[in-house]
Amino acid sequence: MTGNDSAPLAARPENLPRHVAVIMDGNGRWAEGRGQPRRAGHIAGSETFRAIATHAKHRGLEALTVYAFSTENWRRPAAEVRGILALLRKYLREAIDSMAREGIRLRFLGDLDAMPPALRRLTEETDSISRQVEGMTVSVAFNYGGRDEILRAARSLTEQCQTGALTPADIDEARFSDALDTAGLPPLDLLIRPGGERRLSGFLLWQAAYAELYFTDTLWPDFTPADFDAALAAYASRQRRYGGLGGPG
Repeated sequence: MTGNDSAPLAARPENLPRHVAVIMDGNGRWAEGRGQPRRAGHIAGSETFRAIATHAKHRGLEALTVYAFSTENWRRPAAEVRGILALLRKYLREAIDSMAREGIRLRFLGDLDAMPPALRRLTEETDSISRQVEGMTVSVAFNYGGRDEILRAARSLTEQCQTGALTPADIDEARFSDALDTAGLPPLDLLIRPGGERRLSGFLLWQAAYAELYFTDTLWPDFTPADFDAALAAYASRQRRYGGLGGPG
């Protein structure tokens, strides 16, 4: 499914973000509002994800990161969790066949050890193929929590200090960033949350420190390429000061 990449965009290309993140919120409410099972909302949301990822690539973004499943989402009904895992398996099998052709690299963020073994093998196969692909990077945060990510990074750096590979004085912001799941990605510029909520819900807590935030009441399954462009235009209209009186962007 392709986005409407010919739609007009108010933002000048030089003001477009390099890295956009999206909290894909509202699937369940979208389905319930239509008298459908929550699984129908997740299916519709997965199609929206395809459309937005393709559209983002056409817009020239370097990276798109989406929040698919949090560490807290395991508390949802077992049937809903099974449905989400099945959708992920389906998407990965299709992605393995299409990544090189579409020029999209796929990677995962989060603690993947909780994944079922067959699904974990699919993520590893996807990662192996992605290393050979040049193009936009789409990162899927699965079994992800921002606090958990920071704790895992802190433990990793602590272990390196204990082995003598690092000293505490070696740990600065750049070193810490390199220990996070997003290592190698451009700094986060814009975080979009559809669905009407006005919070980060633990998503990319370190990375979002100076990102622009964009909230909309549109539920994720109804989120269109035009809605994505509206977020890009809002981003381009803002002046990013990074805590000072002026700054880049």
